[in-house]
This record gives sequence, C-alpha cells and structure tokens, in this order.
Amino acid sequence: MTEHNFEQMRRAMVDSQLRTTAVNDPRVVAAMGAVPRERFVPTAQAALAYLDTALSVAPGRSIPAPMILGRLLTEARVKPTDRVLVVGANTGYAAAVIATLAESVTALEEDASLLADASLPAQVTPVSGPLTAGWPGAAPYDLILFDGAIEHVPPAIVEQLVDGGRVAAPIIENGVTRLAIGRKAGGGFGMITFADAEAPVLPGFEVRKGFTF
Repeated sequence: MTEHNFEQMRRAMVDSQLRTTAVNDPRVVAAMGAVPRERFVPTAQAALAYLDTALSVAPGRSIPAPMILGRLLTEARVKPTDRVLVVGANTGYAAAVIATLAESVTALEEDASLLADASLPAQVTPVSGPLTAGWPGAAPYDLILFDGAIEHVPPAIVEQLVDGGRVAAPIIENGVTRLAIGRKAGGGFGMITFADAEAPVLPGFEVRKGFTF
C-alpha cells in the first residue's frame, strides 16, 4: 500500500462517510482529510484505516469509526483558542485531528503503551493516568472529548471545564449509544443527544447499578 493509495482512501472517506453524515464544518473536514489515520492503527490493519468501522488497537480498546469523531467535532464547534482534553486517547488519532483545530490538546490514556509510538503534533501533550479522573493538572479545559462510548461523565471531570465549557461523547442510554454534547453553566451540567451511532465502549464509565431485592 503506497502513500498515494492512502491519500485516495482518505479522500473517499471524507466524501462518502463525512460529507454524507452532516459533518459540514469545513475545518473539521479539512483536518480529517489531512491527518493520516493509517499511522494510528496497528500495521496489520493499515489497509482498513478508512473503513466506516471501529478498529481494534489493543485488547478491549478500539478507535471509533471516522464519522463518530467528525460528528462530535462538528457539533462541539472547536475554536482555535480551545484547550482540549481527550479522555481515552487510544493511539492518538482524535488528539492529532483536534490539534489542527485547537490551541492545545492533552491526550489522556490509561495504557501508556498506546501512545508510546504515536506520531503526535507538538500541540499534543500525552499523559497517563486513570481515565475516570481526567487530568486536573492541565485544567481548566474548554472542551473535553471522550474517544469512546460512556454511560456517564464523572463529576470530577465536569469540574475540569471552564464555565461554558463543552463535553463531546457517545453516551450509552438504556443500551442505545447516542452522540451528545454537554455544557457546564454555573453549577450545572447537562447533555443533549443529537444522533444514534454505534461506538466502542470506553471502559470505566459504567453507571453503578443499585441494589435490588
């Protein structure tokens, strides 16, 4: 597979997966059309990098399909001045895309080996720690993106947002995954879903089930 082949596949991904699914922010389209996704997946899967599907990068971990990231970034309205936290950064693809849109990106990954060989831009700072704790050391953030489906956003992570800051995530509700944007305002935080979409689960964000008798 040559670089030219990958460029053709990337253009096809933009045309058939992004433009057809309401990914209509020109900055997001340009960013995803420029960042080489094949460099962020295992070598054996490079030829599959631009398929409309999640790709496994480690046991129990996958990067979502391109459309998921495109829709979330479009709805999040990333600004050039934004400071962004990516929770569950996997191999760094989402962080690399966001780095072309925002001022700085902190890429948080519990499994440090996933980011060890990542080709990350200078604006991205890789850090390692529990995903559910976020990364308060670089807070506050204007935007926090979860690179995988979660059941809830922990209050400790919400606290790391500026007032008016946003969260972008696939949210699991009653077994259905929906893309959602949240916003912190004063002492409150709420999320609004805008599209159904399948996304790989990001472990650790399950809602604790209550006791039944």
